[in-house]
Amino acid sequence: MIRLFKHYIPYPLIFLGLLDLFLLVIAAEISWVFRANQIGMSAGSIFDRPLPIISFALALEVALVAVGVYGTESLQSLRFAAARVLVAVSLGVIFLSIMAFALPGTTLWRSNSLYAMILAILLLMAVRVVLGSILDSAVFKRRLLILGAGPRANRIAALSNKPESGFIVSGFVDMNEGPAVVSSAVKRHDISNLPQHVIDLEVSEVVLALEERRNSLPVSDLLTIKTTGVHVNDMSSFLERETGRVDLDSVNPSWFIFSDGFSSGRRISTVFKRSFDIFLSLLLLLVTGPLIAIFAILIKLESEGGAFFKQERIGLYGQPFKILKLRSMRMDAEAAGQALWASKNDPRITRIGNFIRKVRIDELPQAWSVLKGEMSFVGPRPERPQFVDDLQTKMPFYAERHMVKPGITGWAQINYPYGASIEDSRHKLEYDLYYAKNYTPFLDIVILLQTIRVVLWPEGAR
Repeated sequence: MIRLFKHYIPYPLIFLGLLDLFLLVIAAEISWVFRANQIGMSAGSIFDRPLPIISFALALEVALVAVGVYGTESLQSLRFAAARVLVAVSLGVIFLSIMAFALPGTTLWRSNSLYAMILAILLLMAVRVVLGSILDSAVFKRRLLILGAGPRANRIAALSNKPESGFIVSGFVDMNEGPAVVSSAVKRHDISNLPQHVIDLEVSEVVLALEERRNSLPVSDLLTIKTTGVHVNDMSSFLERETGRVDLDSVNPSWFIFSDGFSSGRRISTVFKRSFDIFLSLLLLLVTGPLIAIFAILIKLESEGGAFFKQERIGLYGQPFKILKLRSMRMDAEAAGQALWASKNDPRITRIGNFIRKVRIDELPQAWSVLKGEMSFVGPRPERPQFVDDLQTKMPFYAERHMVKPGITGWAQINYPYGASIEDSRHKLEYDLYYAKNYTPFLDIVILLQTIRVVLWPEGAR
């Protein structure tokens, strides 16, 4: 993996992304030359038209990221990849059409955009047919040695068996720190030289998954292993990197204190984030104002009560504020006055409400809260005070999610379904803590792009 702005990206995906970008440039250039020859015009050199070629390639590459083409599912299923590529290319061309109208001369001719689109689809799918299985094979997966044989080590073993795993466990070492769960683990006393054992297995990383570190931590051996160029990692940091979330079952306060994250360098990022929020909220309210008005009328026609509703939520540093949303439930949804979790196929949700929830239209009025500075476009989902009071007593580190502004979309929202229980909230908290700990403008951009995927394929909406 390579760490880009605090966020880890697997090498195969970086390679595939760069290859796709190159192929998109090739598709744009070939289509230009083909169309020029059709109309009897001199094609010239690619250096004579860098802007149209680059704009086409970048627009489609961003669309590929937005719809999830670089997710692990796309490497495992050609059918899945084909559907996402088709949507991505279509979205990219629509954006380029708008760009051609707003900024003439910056994109390909309309007459050769069709050729470029078709060729791009063929090239993108061809590379996935040829390289898909190879990029997802063991050749590109990291080899690990796990020190430990208890439940923690067994969790890593289970994680390695998942199709989306980016690593292979080459072996386990029972460090005699408790009852062994992993039957294949080698006893520490059977290994005469642990650093040499690491070299013999050709592993690139050693992960500490000890149940009890006292009298079990081989400091001298780990120092030697580290100096040979093999990465040494503790289980909490390893799981954070591999899963994109903070694992609440393995972390402790000292890990938060001493691990990388929560950098003071985010002050500049905060200024950028606020400026971006103001610009985007104004733009969104202007563009979607008519859409909000149409659905407000439909809501009024379908059921009694107001089209909008205000609800108190907890924001930055635990301060309460009120959000504005389009109403998606009946007016008597909480007639007893008690806050209730939303559930799958919730009978309180109206027909119009079910639709606007799936495509996230009910969230659009929250742009007003973003403009006022109470929310950001990206951040943890703001929860109701009743839920916060309850969750803080049941989950460690829940208050830390309030160290960043809540958002309309977020890392948890694009990675986990809508939280409708205590257990769901625990999983979403793990993603929220990852975001709060590793926030950068780059991560915000990734989240905003991936939100398009969630809107188009609303598997996380409820």
